[in-house]
Amino acid sequence: MRLLVMLLAGVAVSACGGPSTSAQTTAPAAAGKALETRAPNAEGQTPAFPGQTRAPLATKGVKFDVLPVAEGLDKPWGLAFLPGGGMLVTEKAGRMRIVGVDGKLSAPITGLPEVYDYRQGGLLDVAVGPDGMIYWSYAEKRASGDGSAVTRGRLVLGAAPRLEEVKVLWRMTPTLASGAHYGGRLAFAPDGKLFITTGERSVVAGRMQAQQLDSAFGKVIRLNADGTVPSDNPFARKAGALPAIWSIGHRNIQSAAINPWTGQLWTVEHGAQGGDELNIPGSGKDYGWPTITYGEDYSGAPIGDGITAKAGMEQPVYYWDPVIAPSGMAFYDADLFPAWKGSLFVGALEGKKLVRLTLDGDRVVGEEWLLQDQNERIRDVRVGPDGAIYVLTDNARGRILKLVPKA
Repeated sequence: MRLLVMLLAGVAVSACGGPSTSAQTTAPAAAGKALETRAPNAEGQTPAFPGQTRAPLATKGVKFDVLPVAEGLDKPWGLAFLPGGGMLVTEKAGRMRIVGVDGKLSAPITGLPEVYDYRQGGLLDVAVGPDGMIYWSYAEKRASGDGSAVTRGRLVLGAAPRLEEVKVLWRMTPTLASGAHYGGRLAFAPDGKLFITTGERSVVAGRMQAQQLDSAFGKVIRLNADGTVPSDNPFARKAGALPAIWSIGHRNIQSAAINPWTGQLWTVEHGAQGGDELNIPGSGKDYGWPTITYGEDYSGAPIGDGITAKAGMEQPVYYWDPVIAPSGMAFYDADLFPAWKGSLFVGALEGKKLVRLTLDGDRVVGEEWLLQDQNERIRDVRVGPDGAIYVLTDNARGRILKLVPKA
């Protein structure tokens, strides 16, 4: 770990140079009213409690610049900060790179297992573990279909960076031919446990397994950093259950972060046509998919019985209908933007924006939309060691952008 820090000491993340691309804040005209004015996709559905959806605009009047850090990335998916100031970034096609001080990208890091780049599959999230090892999630092709996996390795720097001591820690089971809904976010809890989010593979055969304990589809997975199963997992001793399961009944979780004030995992999952959900997954709890959900199927038909609540199933903390298509999230607990301290930022592929949520404990009390002027899908959101907010834009010439206080 010390060697890694020393080697990276000269690799600091900064802007590529030149003026900022933008300086903006949300217009205050709509303050106090919900930003979403479109009708919900599903008619007749009502939230379970006040404020569960369409929170009012809450802006702090923060003005900021948007600086380009790196560009020319092919559909970047995950971002992680290395000790000493460098960054790792993944590209969906199967490349992982280091971002240099001048915004240039290293040669692709070698040593990764083969990645299945098909539809929504590919190289997904990346994280630096408390042990200094690099962890990443990806889709893999298998004999009877495809599925996701999580692997770790030790990063060796140099002109040709590589990963050594590579070991697969976890594989999604069963295998299913789908090409969709892998989930794939990684988050380390304060106690060093690794949370892995999954999707239910989209197709009906997978959807119906989201609440089954013998399937990893539509789940939050919890492991020790070495891939073993913690003895206090809720189903560790239940016959017929996958012992790594933490929570069930999810659709496709592509946003995950640890709340720095409580130590709890928070997630946001893709709904169908309406019904993106913000959840705080608890041990052994059922979040309802596909039995209960807000929104409707893409055909316009109800999902299941079309109900939004049922005894024994958890309600989302917040939901969006129409959707924002969430990907990536980060709590803000830095000092660079004092007015934003305590906020939750969520990337949005739909509407091409960065969503800032104002929180009161475990409740959402305000919403703000940022970066709409960039007109780019946002795939990941991170808070850097410098307190700046970093986002990945999802396209064939993807960028890393950095939000800093307006000069």
